[in-house]
Amino acid sequence: MNNLPYLLSLFGTAEAPAEGGVLESIISFAPIIVVLIVFYFMLIRPQQKKDKEDRAMRENLEVGDEIVTAGGIIGLVVSVKEDTVVIETGSDRSKVRIAKWAVAQNLTAKEKADAAKK
Repeated sequence: MNNLPYLLSLFGTAEAPAEGGVLESIISFAPIIVVLIVFYFMLIRPQQKKDKEDRAMRENLEVGDEIVTAGGIIGLVVSVKEDTVVIETGSDRSKVRIAKWAVAQNLTAKEKADAAKK
């Protein structure tokens, strides 16, 4: 019934490494370091790049650009201020003021980039 000695043998002992054991300690942490490096290059770095591109797109909004908001509203930019954008939607020319962070895509810039590629 008493499995404590068996469980302790599975996890090893808590003894300090002997002389020359520093290299062994570094080698034992190597897989963790490799996973962190892969995690950085596969997840964190691409997300930072995408965030930087999105920030640049929002800063370069101009009057007359056609945009899509995070909620899916499509409209033409009428006015650009520091933190807000006024867009005109629909055929009845309704105007809506939105926060800049809510702009998901700039369709005009995307069309210009596609035309430049051709």
